[in-house]
Amino acid sequence: MLKVGDKAPDFNLPDSDMTMTDSADLAGRPYVIYFYPKDDTPGCTMEGLEFTELMNEFDDLGISVLGVSKDTCVSHAAFRDKYGLNIRLLADVEGQLCDAYGVWQEKEKNGEKKMGIVRSTFIVDATGTVRHALYDVKPKGHAEQMLEVARSL
Repeated sequence: MLKVGDKAPDFNLPDSDMTMTDSADLAGRPYVIYFYPKDDTPGCTMEGLEFTELMNEFDDLGISVLGVSKDTCVSHAAFRDKYGLNIRLLADVEGQLCDAYGVWQEKEKNGEKKMGIVRSTFIVDATGTVRHALYDVKPKGHAEQMLEVARSL
């Protein structure tokens, strides 16, 4: 699991428009990268909508917001279009970025254990250093919480 002060993992992943997003293109700019379990599920929708509502404020701070799950680009596009999301959603279908950030973990639900994405968010500064790392977050109010943390950095 990543912690504050670690170098953020590099990535090169397609977004919902199948445009490649490379971490090198973000160099010199801070960003929020949040990992969520699945497109079009209640908690993930709530989180995406809340980040969308606050995008202008993140933009005003010069901070990009990226959402990541193991869903496909097509799934991301449908999710984005259905709810009017304006966050860049990255498709980590192979799970390499999820592994690098330590969010692909064993989870237990109703007594059944299985692997899945633990909802997590990271704030990466302009030098590529993790400035905030939060695992196992609750979606309601999380975007506002991350905006407040970003303002304080």
